[in-house]
Amino acid sequence: MDFQPGAYFDFQETDHSELFEDVIDVWEALPKIKDYVVEKVAGVPLDERIQGQIHPTAQVGTDVVIGPGTVVEAYAVIKGPAWIGSDSTIRSGAYLRENLIIGNKCTLGNSSEFKNCVLFNRCEVPHFNYVGDSILGYRAHLGAGVICSNVRLDRKDVKLRLRGGDKLNTGLRKFGAIIGDYTEVGCNSALSPGSILGPHSIIYPLTSWTGILAANKVVKNRALIEIVGRD
Repeated sequence: MDFQPGAYFDFQETDHSELFEDVIDVWEALPKIKDYVVEKVAGVPLDERIQGQIHPTAQVGTDVVIGPGTVVEAYAVIKGPAWIGSDSTIRSGAYLRENLIIGNKCTLGNSSEFKNCVLFNRCEVPHFNYVGDSILGYRAHLGAGVICSNVRLDRKDVKLRLRGGDKLNTGLRKFGAIIGDYTEVGCNSALSPGSILGPHSIIYPLTSWTGILAANKVVKNRALIEIVGRD
């Protein structure tokens, strides 16, 4: 299968395409995020790092760059290191941990948690989500309650299930999801570690997903509902 980054993302829709240079398989970018963000932030003078609007009750670390037009609402926490683009919204109660690259015009929602991840431009993660060790493409959208699980229960390396039953060891103990451009994940779905979703795909709500989904596919999850009379 084609795991090259260009199969999932439009690099015209990020200011950080250099992160993916020399990356063969897309998940190889994940362990590079930390050093990349630290270097980028260090290159910006302290008095020029915050250009957005920060609510007085929000907590923002010193190793954080926030672009013009971005709004950080009440009680959000941004620990850093983090690079946040312009015209984005960090909603109340969002918890942004270490090693983040957030694009332009993104929405990061209330009661959502993020760590070691990349969000391309116009990505929407608006309500009660967890995104760890993941990359979300241009206009990717997670419905309310979607979880990108990033660690196996046995704490072993994340392996991908390939066609024919073969498995590919990624060499990563922490690996959440790769979500391609324009892909939609329905409310309260759970993505198992090492989930890879091709661009322009849809996953129905309440889906427990494991594995690789090709581009332009729809995963339907229609639970049987029975209506009976009340005694």
